[in-house]
Amino acid sequence: MAYEQAGDGPLHYFPCRYGRSRLLFRGPRRDLSGDHVAFLGGTETYGKFLRDPFPALVEAALGVPSVNFGCLQAGPDAYLNDPATLDLTCRAAVTVVQVTGALNLSNRLYAVHPRRNDRFLRASPALQALYPEVDFTEFAFTRHLTRSLADVSPDRFGLVVAELQAAWVARMVTLLDRLSRPVVLLWLGMHPPPPNLVTDPMADPPLIHAGMVAALQPRVTAYVEVMASDHARAEGARGMAFPPLQAQAAQGLPGPAVHAAAAAALVPVIRGLL
Repeated sequence: MAYEQAGDGPLHYFPCRYGRSRLLFRGPRRDLSGDHVAFLGGTETYGKFLRDPFPALVEAALGVPSVNFGCLQAGPDAYLNDPATLDLTCRAAVTVVQVTGALNLSNRLYAVHPRRNDRFLRASPALQALYPEVDFTEFAFTRHLTRSLADVSPDRFGLVVAELQAAWVARMVTLLDRLSRPVVLLWLGMHPPPPNLVTDPMADPPLIHAGMVAALQPRVTAYVEVMASDHARAEGARGMAFPPLQAQAAQGLPGPAVHAAAAAALVPVIRGLL
């Protein structure tokens, strides 16, 4: 049983698997035989450090089971490399897909772990030629890799960004086309999608701009945009459960107020599609 220890007691995630999927999801396990809503996404959808992430709040508001297929640090590769999960989503009455960042996916410059998409595996010959001065054996995670590449050469990093953004759009199109309709695309962030080119790997979600999101909208039934309010940003990690050593990580994730806003925005949309 996985949990995070906080001052007011343990937070249980009840990790579980469904069918033949190799991915580990947040539980408790839900019954897939009746009408339900499926949620695909990354750490925010999974609800790390939260007792009630937005899929659970949607379930409580609608009275329809929510199946949280969110995975920690997942990109589209986690699902495209796990056909069993995609098959399971075909049973859902509605599927909600979170917009995740563009770092955590394999591309022509580097490869990531097929399930733990934030894990950097290896650089391609093309990336090694682009950055001959970099020792790629020093990196284990995509954010550390991309932040370092940006520091070494902002100009050359622009080529990396272009590759990641193109790969992300292509991969997300493939993912959305594999899902049964209706599908709701969810933007969940501190700010709306930036209108211009984004080259900061520390943005959230990283390297995603409005044009990339717009390219996906013809393939979904609805698009919902949720941003943290001033109040939610001021709340920080209040109401989250985490050990002291993970306080900084918790500060970087949306807290209960943002998840409540996400649920409030999703509920009427999903209700109209059920």
